[in-house]
Amino acid sequence: MSASIGDVIVVESEKVGQPERHGEILEVIEASYGTRYRVRWDDGHESTIRPALGSARTFPAGHPAAPPAEVHATR
Repeated sequence: MSASIGDVIVVESEKVGQPERHGEILEVIEASYGTRYRVRWDDGHESTIRPALGSARTFPAGHPAAPPAEVHATR
């Protein structure tokens, strides 16, 4: 998975019945063991993640498949 600052990230839920999480990528952190992303989630919290293969999708900001802007708006 390759993403850039400003892209939208959608992370699948780990539990059945829980909604997926949406966020905006604020920083891309490259390391020898993989890439991590600092993300501002739709609830306003920020965290650093390294998604497992197949657990997340990214979309360029404004891409038609990305969640609506209000979902990942800056708070």
